[in-house]
Amino acid sequence: ERFYLKQQPEAALARAKTLLTLSDTPPVTNDPTDLRRLIKHEGPEKQHNIVLVSVESLSASYLRHFKETFKIKSWITPNLDRLADEGIMFTNLYATGTRTVRGLEALTLSVPPTPGQSIVWRPKNADMFSIGSVCRSRGYDTSYVYGGDAIFDNMRNFFSANGYRVVDRSTKTKKDITFQNAWGVADEDLFRWALQEADGNQAAGKPFFMHVMTVSNHRPFTFPEGRIDKAQGTRDAAVKYTDYAIGKFLEDAKSKPWFNNTVFIIVADHCSNSAGKVELDVTKYHIPCIIWNPTLIKPRVFDQLCSQIDVVPTVFGMLNWSYTTRSFGQDVFSPGYTPDRHRAYVSNYQKIAMITKDTLAMLKPKQQFTLGKVNLKTGALEPDTTGALKSHLDDTVSLYQSASWLFRNGRLSASTDKP
Repeated sequence: ERFYLKQQPEAALARAKTLLTLSDTPPVTNDPTDLRRLIKHEGPEKQHNIVLVSVESLSASYLRHFKETFKIKSWITPNLDRLADEGIMFTNLYATGTRTVRGLEALTLSVPPTPGQSIVWRPKNADMFSIGSVCRSRGYDTSYVYGGDAIFDNMRNFFSANGYRVVDRSTKTKKDITFQNAWGVADEDLFRWALQEADGNQAAGKPFFMHVMTVSNHRPFTFPEGRIDKAQGTRDAAVKYTDYAIGKFLEDAKSKPWFNNTVFIIVADHCSNSAGKVELDVTKYHIPCIIWNPTLIKPRVFDQLCSQIDVVPTVFGMLNWSYTTRSFGQDVFSPGYTPDRHRAYVSNYQKIAMITKDTLAMLKPKQQFTLGKVNLKTGALEPDTTGALKSHLDDTVSLYQSASWLFRNGRLSASTDKP
């Protein structure tokens, strides 16, 4: 409210409500400050398990599917490349930020990255509307499985306060760990824990949503010997090791009784490098996302613009779930997700922006902004000098301001029975 362009709160909320309401997701009430929409699907819901793997620092530029965009001459992710061919591959999806807590915020809460700290770090972030709350309303067990110590970045407090069981290095004994460094355990150990958690849910007859956060692709980039053909200590080697561990995890999962009923999502938390030649380089937010299980999902490529906050709402749509949503994320396979609704949110600590097909509006402190036509392949920005893009700037202000207002006023709570 003090530092950024703003509108009258009711006007901002009303505009955001219009922008978020799709033709097939009607608003719950006429109250302009109530942004809840009704997600309605005909027919029975699918009670598939969901395993969401958020991969540390996995830039799109590492995958073969992006070789033309990033002029890649060689690639280091043979398993992810294969999974992309076998599942749904999103080729035009953008992370909301440059740090893990932004990725966790986007994937868990489906909200834009409002200025300053991620909501994961903020006070009054308990009992929020989240991916977990939607799953638990259907009797799912929800867990967060992390290879490091979840005290880092307030993960334990945040996920515990939002109804997740937290499994991390501190909950394990020495026999559960075969390799570790200062940052965390090897991804192979992490995925073995994930298999154990899934086995436990299967034995209890309980469906599950499991969020698994990898750590091996983080400094110091060390991992068990003899797994890949690269020496330890570099980012490329760590990426290739994580790719190996993901491939092994899914191969091991195929032998499990719960495999044929489980949807796997593999998505980056953020890119490996956010520095660019412009104020906010959109190419440094381009991340891969794969939805996979050959027994449940037909391969396809989705090349329309979308955001990290859209990932799980899209999976819920694939499962035919009906619910009341408070999220800003959209089901990108919904008939109502028309080109005029395609948008992505990107940010660093102080600068927040919204992208459409060819336009970027960036909000900055001191009520400053940058507005223009953007080239998503190069990141180049052509400033708007005519005022023709003013409505895009107004849309950006209204969506970010509304997200901030709703959080500060307790209107992003898990409760959906009142505005």
